[in-house]
This record gives sequence, structure tokens and C-alpha cells, in this order.
Amino acid sequence: MSDETEHDEGEALDLGSLPDDELVAQMHDDLYDGLREEIEDGTRILLGRGWAPKRVLDEALVEGMRIVGIDFRDGILFVPEVLLAANAMKGGMEILRPLLAETGAASIGKAVIGTVKGDIHDIGKNLVAMMWEGAGFEVIDLGINNPVERYLAALEEHQPDILGMSALLTTTMPYMKVVVDTMREKGIRDDYLVLVGGAPLNEQFAEAVGADAYCRDAAVAVETAKELVARRHNRRAASA
Repeated sequence: MSDETEHDEGEALDLGSLPDDELVAQMHDDLYDGLREEIEDGTRILLGRGWAPKRVLDEALVEGMRIVGIDFRDGILFVPEVLLAANAMKGGMEILRPLLAETGAASIGKAVIGTVKGDIHDIGKNLVAMMWEGAGFEVIDLGINNPVERYLAALEEHQPDILGMSALLTTTMPYMKVVVDTMREKGIRDDYLVLVGGAPLNEQFAEAVGADAYCRDAAVAVETAKELVARRHNRRAASA
């Protein structure tokens, strides 16, 4: 009986009754708990109150995922919880994406990501892709088992800031060097930031294959991507 009463009280405290600042704080909590439906509702409510899509993205979703990322990095949250949070974020993004496109709101950067040829592991790669999107990047996910030709075609089509490559097998990780070497041969290596990740990799390997950085997990991938893209944009602005 008491459970039912509590549930009824919870129902009565609908998101629409909260002022903006409390609603945003509640959305941070809901993201943390992976509650997709609540995030979708909160997103619609803020838009209905006249919030610009970019403001909803930055203050409610990106900030919420930043908190998730910190706790993931610090070992408070683990992969299953982060995947739930990222899925909740995705619900909000599906509402915002067409609106952001209409308003021409700029993302903080664009990234192409995929697991290398011969490797069909994708949990880590999916997590990085969702965390990047959660941080405000536009992400093109190529999936698994990508030959060099698919990477090159995606770079040409999307002109991203970042190419992210993932491998979970010691037998497939050398393929990353094939991709980087081919980029060099075509004279496009310096046009992109190359980030690599996966369980068997380390910083020495990343350096050896010619990548810009090794990211040991999704939280580090977000921090590294933001830092390197910001640095790159600043350099370009300075030389313009």
C-alpha cells in the first residue's frame, strides 16, 4: 500500500511542474540513471518553454553527460550504466538533431569512428561514439570490420576533425598503421586528428602507428577529442 502511495506521489511530481533550473537538474539526474523517456519529456518541455535547441543540448544534455563521464573516469560508474545514460541522451538528441540542423547550430567538432578490418568488437567503440555525441560532437559511426577504403571514403564525404579507430584484438590492431600510412601516401594525414583505442593498445603503440593520441577509455576519448579539436581550431583562427 505504501509503495503505491509513493508511486502516486511520484506521478504527481511531473517534470512539467518544475521551474527551469530544477528541471535541468532533474534531467542531469535522469541522464545519470539512464531514464530515456524522462529525458525525452524534459527535452520537449524545455523546447515548449522557448529554450533554443542548442541551449537544451548544452545545459541539460551535454552537462549531464559530462557528470556521467567524470564518474565513469573515476570508477564510480561502469560500462552498463554509461551505456544506459548514453541511450537516454540519444533520446533527447533524436528530438534536438533536426532542430539543431534547422537553426544551423555548430557542433564543437565532427568525428568519424569505426572498428578496424577483421575486428567485430563494438561495445567500446559504441561507447566512445555516444560519449562524443553527448559532449556535442557530430559523430559518423562506420560500425565494425572497416577496410581502409571505407575510412578514406568517410573522410572525403564528411570532412571530420577526427578519425577514431578501435581494435580489441592483437591481430587486428596493426591494421591501424595501414590506415594511417595510406592517409600519408594520399597526403591527407595532417588534415585529421587520429585517435585510437582498444584493450590491447597503449600510448607507445599509438605513437608507433602515427596516431595523435591513444584513449584508454571513453571518458579519456572525450577529454582528448575536446582538447585537440579546440587547439586545432585556435591554431586555424590564429593563422587566418
